[in-house]
Amino acid sequence: MSLISQAVPDPSHVAVQFTDSNMQTFPPTGVQGKISSASGPPRDVDDTFSKPSSGSDEPQSSGWFRAFSVASYKQYFDVDTSDVLDRIKDSLIPFRDSFNEKTSSNPDLYGPFWICTTLIFVAASIGTFVTYIAHKLQHKEWEYDIKIVTWSAGLFYGYVTIVPVLLYVILKYFSAPSGLVQLLCLYGYSLFVFIPALCLSLVPLVIFRWVVTGIAGFMSATFVAINLRAHIKSAGESWFLIVAAIFLLQLALSFVLKLYLFTVTV
Repeated sequence: MSLISQAVPDPSHVAVQFTDSNMQTFPPTGVQGKISSASGPPRDVDDTFSKPSSGSDEPQSSGWFRAFSVASYKQYFDVDTSDVLDRIKDSLIPFRDSFNEKTSSNPDLYGPFWICTTLIFVAASIGTFVTYIAHKLQHKEWEYDIKIVTWSAGLFYGYVTIVPVLLYVILKYFSAPSGLVQLLCLYGYSLFVFIPALCLSLVPLVIFRWVVTGIAGFMSATFVAINLRAHIKSAGESWFLIVAAIFLLQLALSFVLKLYLFTVTV
């Protein structure tokens, strides 16, 4: 009887078995008290502008809308002081044709913007100072003329923008296209030579001012023409006329500067 009771299991007794847990233990990462890079905040707030999001803002950063995006212009201001100084030095050596080669991979708009802004400031400051001294020597009442600032801003900003755009269209028509930013960079740095020329215009000698204007205009025109000559040669037989027009137009700028900014008298 006892053998039978041991062979037949008790139906009221239910055996419950637990499987081994698959949980794994991980060793400490070694970085305690810090937020990991995977779950932390963005590395740089500016990444919002440099990388389009996958949401609804992405269509706005494509096509023509990129022209109104800060990210599309960020790369053209990614230069340091040494880069700008090297390019300024190259602009003061007009007979070298290596400027386009050096800036082909990273043309900037930082240097041209501040060169034009400095020209406007220098022109307005010198013009205002000279007219003030002239009126005081003649015992006349002096009034500040804001027109010299607006005229200088329109001249320099307009020239360094409109002329490269027109040249870009012309070169594209003659099947010798060039980068628009590259042209803006070249023309912007070509105006640096007029900054010391404006400072030298304080010398009250008409002949000296004509010499300074002529040298500055020749250096600026030669710098632009020589750096564009090799590229424009692919435009065909008319390349010489294009280079000559570029050279003469830059000389015309120096002549305009002589008439309106280099004629201050004490």
